[in-house]
Amino acid sequence: MAEKVKTIVKLQIVVLIYTFASIFAKLASGEKLFSLSFCFFTGMELLVLFLYAMVWQQVMKKTELTVAYANREMYLLWSLLWAVVFFQNKITFFNVIGCIFVIIGTVLITSEGTPEDTEVSVADRAEGEKGKWN
Repeated sequence: MAEKVKTIVKLQIVVLIYTFASIFAKLASGEKLFSLSFCFFTGMELLVLFLYAMVWQQVMKKTELTVAYANREMYLLWSLLWAVVFFQNKITFFNVIGCIFVIIGTVLITSEGTPEDTEVSVADRAEGEKGKWN
């Protein structure tokens, strides 16, 4: 169980990194095209996306695909939080309902599945498939 919690925390950290790209994109959208601040925010967005891609690939090696992609949808919750914190957007009733559905779906997918001792990661499956053909 502790390993599963660690995996979920790692996934949420990666998703959190991903959501910062949208913050920089929104900041860039408010600037004049090709101005210094526009280039800075766009560059930061690209840097965040690069870091996210690198970390996501490492996490994917040790995580079930269904769990990883279900947790990735939590970006909606984080993005809603950032919209309020950084841009003073208002949360609507439908925003809350949508986030509740995403959270319920993520919890259901994450809590289901095979027992921890029989969980097979993507990397383990790839190794097994490689062995079949050799």
